[in-house]
This record gives sequence, structure tokens and C-alpha cells, in this order.
Amino acid sequence: MYVGGDIKEITYNHPTIGSGTLFCKANEDGTLDTGGFRTNDDANNVTADGQMIVQLNRTLGSFETPPIAWDQTDKDELDKLSQLSESPLNADWTISVVSGAIWGGKGRPVGDIQGNTNASTIGLKIAFSGKIKRIS
Repeated sequence: MYVGGDIKEITYNHPTIGSGTLFCKANEDGTLDTGGFRTNDDANNVTADGQMIVQLNRTLGSFETPPIAWDQTDKDELDKLSQLSESPLNADWTISVVSGAIWGGKGRPVGDIQGNTNASTIGLKIAFSGKIKRIS
């Protein structure tokens, strides 16, 4: 059996900013990339006699989350995510999926961190130092 579904919660723990929990909008997609080495997809990586030339390059692990719920007046997740992105230190992250899987690693928000004032959500991508690993 294969089980997918909602992200139950995302937690972070930062050495100077502190810890917190983020909640994603239900019934929305997220994308997980564990990172590591990838083989370059280039049809021209071949010798003149037809042998494959393998090019391996390291990539960061990342998670493009479903939209994050944004409490604009109290918790202000937008401000916290901006602080986490601006800090020179990475945070510890865990991502809990309704299937029971829990992923984790050290990382930070990357790219634009923008809040949608109408939907009260935030788009978020977390990049990880090295690979993101399944904890449970």
C-alpha cells in the first residue's frame, strides 16, 4: 500500500531565533528532494564510439512546502521565516507527513519569502545542508 497526503506539521529549532511549528494548507502538494548526487541528463555525454560519459554532481536536499498558514497579527510566520533565512546559522527541521513518515535535516528557507494577504498563506522552500533524511 502507498500512502500520501497532507503535511501534519513542520517544526524548526534555531540556536538563536528559537523554535516554532508551521502548519500547511490541507489538500495541497509539496515536493521533497532528498539531495545527494545526480547523474547529468545530457544526450551529448557520449564518446564518439557510443560509450556513456557519466557526470555526477551534488545537489542540496530541499522541500517545497504546500502553502504555509500565516497568522498575520499574532504568530507572524512571515517574520520568523525571514529571520531564519537571514541568519548565518541553519536550523534543525522536521517535516511530519500524515502517512507517518518524518523527514529531517539542517537547513534554511531560501528564495523569496512572500505572504499572500488574501489567502493568508506563505510560499516556502527549505534547502538542506547535505541530504534530508527520513527519521521515521
